[in-house]
Amino acid sequence: MAKLALTGGGRCNISNSFEFVRSLDEVYPRGASLMKRALAEYSPEDVLEWFRGKGVSFVKEDGGRYFPASQDAGEIVQTLMEALQGVEIACNQKLESLPDADAVVVCTGGGAGMDLLKGLPLETVPPVPSLFTFNISDSAAGGKSGICSLMGLSVTAALSIPGSKFRAEGELLITDWGFSGPATLRLSSYASRHLASLNYNSPLQVRWMALSEEVLHAALQSLKGSNPRKLVKSVHPEGIPARLWEYLLQRSGIPEERSWAELGQKGINKLVQTLICDPYFIHGKNRFREEFVTCGGVSLSSVNLKTLECKQKEDLYFAGEVLDVDAVTGGFNLQAAWSTAHLVAKSIINKYGTQNI
Repeated sequence: MAKLALTGGGRCNISNSFEFVRSLDEVYPRGASLMKRALAEYSPEDVLEWFRGKGVSFVKEDGGRYFPASQDAGEIVQTLMEALQGVEIACNQKLESLPDADAVVVCTGGGAGMDLLKGLPLETVPPVPSLFTFNISDSAAGGKSGICSLMGLSVTAALSIPGSKFRAEGELLITDWGFSGPATLRLSSYASRHLASLNYNSPLQVRWMALSEEVLHAALQSLKGSNPRKLVKSVHPEGIPARLWEYLLQRSGIPEERSWAELGQKGINKLVQTLICDPYFIHGKNRFREEFVTCGGVSLSSVNLKTLECKQKEDLYFAGEVLDVDAVTGGFNLQAAWSTAHLVAKSIINKYGTQNI
């Protein structure tokens, strides 16, 4: 419950409408096949309907993200605690091994709870962090003051790891330590295991504009033709904030006092390359250890995808992040928790009946 209270910046991004999702692989880098089945059993609307029945109302924000109208994760926690009345809850108890019970459900997340499974003949994937920000050192970023001097600036961009297939786009937030925002978190999710293998030290490329090289070249030529007497720093392409534009000019080696008329073909070519392929270097993940999600856990090859029961041990079930299922930011991870938990509960009820639970 404590973790739930912190989600969504304390507002609880409880789910997502999925209306902007073209393929589940986009939002579930690991576990898309399971989530297709789980979502069919218990959808985002099912989640919202259950909470609405308890008096909670919701608002939908950009990207299809659902939040309680109160903007308070505490309301979600309180609703769940009230629904648990009559259920015995043992806190501050450490389990050394799995209890002897008709059915055991492990939903401990992807961290310490994995210790309970040691000794069982099931396949697990070592957990590593997902959804983290990137430390970018100013010395690696280049320029007079470095990219971190633009902290607080937010812009739409695409991030990629050279020599790999990992790429993400969306809002990029520049911080005093490097890069954050949805684009960064999404890339960290896609490349979580790759970056872990590199000890979180990796080259990174930023594409500041989505235009092709040819179209961008023509756009800069047009700016030059329309503003010959103006300084290059005073006229910037649409979508590039003024502060960022001045920094990118600096990155391209173009003097601030240069006019567009004085900007030759070589200068335009440098600008184009900076806008579409700006190199940086990741020197570690976020320093605040605020990752809430891990990738890894119980391999899906060890569970029955219809019931989430362990193939190697009867009456042992898994739900949530302890499975090798995780998602990008936007309410998808909580939806995975709701949907897999419902799938497990339904499986146990079908097996034992409600009178034995």
